[in-house]
Amino acid sequence: MTRVAVVGGGLVGFVAYTTLRRGGLAPEEITVFATELDPTAAWRRRAAAIRQTHMRSESDGHCLPTSFPGLAVREAGRRASLRPLVQSVCDRYHPAVADFLAQAEELRERCGWDGSAVQARVERVRPVEGGFELDGHGSFPHVLIATGHPGLNVPEELAGDTRAVHAYEPHEYAAHVTVVGAGMAAATEWLNALAAGAEVVSVRRREPVRRPLNVPRPYFSRRGLAEFHRLGADERAARLRTLLAPSYPPGRQFDEPLARAAAEGRFRVEEAVNGTEQVICATGFRRGFAEDPLLARLVAEHGLATAAGWIVLAPDSTVAELSDRTRTLSLAGSPAHWAFPAADTLAGGKYAARAFLARVKACPTR
Repeated sequence: MTRVAVVGGGLVGFVAYTTLRRGGLAPEEITVFATELDPTAAWRRRAAAIRQTHMRSESDGHCLPTSFPGLAVREAGRRASLRPLVQSVCDRYHPAVADFLAQAEELRERCGWDGSAVQARVERVRPVEGGFELDGHGSFPHVLIATGHPGLNVPEELAGDTRAVHAYEPHEYAAHVTVVGAGMAAATEWLNALAAGAEVVSVRRREPVRRPLNVPRPYFSRRGLAEFHRLGADERAARLRTLLAPSYPPGRQFDEPLARAAAEGRFRVEEAVNGTEQVICATGFRRGFAEDPLLARLVAEHGLATAAGWIVLAPDSTVAELSDRTRTLSLAGSPAHWAFPAADTLAGGKYAARAFLARVKACPTR
């Protein structure tokens, strides 16, 4: 009998599925509603668009439900070298995209994903007695929503500009390029365009933060999360705005080629988009529950608590107003920052999935 539904078949939905499987649920107990059956498809396209070769995440940035063994262990064994392990201890190991995707494909083949995934879009989650009705697809006692980012963010002033392309869409590079944005995608595009021989202008609203991971490492720990969860609504919203500001890693990988290009007159920072022939919007994704039709409807129909664009969640990522001992509604991925600042990372997906699994197993009607 199917007891659990995962709404969303991207990477976060995939790590939720692998976590549920490791926790003892059989494939026939889980239904995954996915717009694409390949859980890596959307991420793979975006990585290819920005020519990404290595992950920003560390050794444990993978889809296995446990952190260990990570990709550093896998690479060390394949290369018969301790170097990946030493780099991991020093927080300097960044797995190759090819290794990450290869492991994800192997995991997909052996975990039962294709037997549980259904290609369908869920547009409404409606509470019913003992569970949730999913848009005509049936009723499930436990539902985890992992619908991902609600769409690419293009600045309003560039919408319809024929010169503009989003960084996560396929593109080549003109001779004169303006890159709008200041995060990891923007930094990657600066280097890509320079390597293609372009003259590059960086347009940004603020100076980017330089840090190795999406959010500081303490927010991946119990102590850091406990402090975060104690914050009041206004302070937590302000903290999230700070933590989710554009950032990219420090180090020679970016600094040296940018300094060299600046000295050659091929890289500079300006305040506004000028007349260059191509504008690349490295501006990430739209944010907030209102940008996701499923979540917007859920909030409107059930009066859920919100703050500064986020749905207010319990520390375990559940929607408290609609969850009890017999049913669970949880959010994972980008909609779940209120519970876990790095919710849209693989580690964040596992955080929500493990808490969800605990509730499923504790349910007296399971």
